[in-house]
Amino acid sequence: MYTYTAFESFQILSSGHLEKVVLKVKIRQKENREARILIFSDSTGNQLDFDLSGTEKEVLERLKIYSAKLPIAHKGAGRPKLGVVPREISLLPSHWEWLSNQSGGASLTIRQLIDDKVKSSSLEKNKVKNAQEVTYKFLSAIAGDLPNFEEAIRYLYRRDKKRFLELASGWHKDIVSHAEFLASNVFSDK
Repeated sequence: MYTYTAFESFQILSSGHLEKVVLKVKIRQKENREARILIFSDSTGNQLDFDLSGTEKEVLERLKIYSAKLPIAHKGAGRPKLGVVPREISLLPSHWEWLSNQSGGASLTIRQLIDDKVKSSSLEKNKVKNAQEVTYKFLSAIAGDLPNFEEAIRYLYRRDKKRFLELASGWHKDIVSHAEFLASNVFSDK
């Protein structure tokens, strides 16, 4: 389940499931029309905008597009209607011979080899890179004009938590703690 975080100015207003966060923002904006509130996806770091007009029920109804289930692909015989993209690959005759002796055929064997490689190669590296990008997107939107922003980002990408926190020490504590949360995979082994 994805989580979201709303900031009013530089303070966390709400964090959790989308419905909870959006309704809290709606209530806060009703209390103070001038409130500067930003909502972020914790999984992407992107700032999101929502239509908060109407009743709470109407707002929640519009949020359903964010949790819509994708249609399940046909599981009958033959190729699935979606997802299969035929391409040509070049292999040596010895590769084709080896593939022809594998159970399940060449296509299945190649898909399994690719899946295994994707899983094993740089899984940790991808987690770190993704966390860096998510944290960068969040900080760019909320802290891009704050002192030491660019320098702090450099240390985020260098995976230097100590120096990152030193440079961010002048920022509001909620921004720093949320950035640490988003960057947990960046600094996990440091």
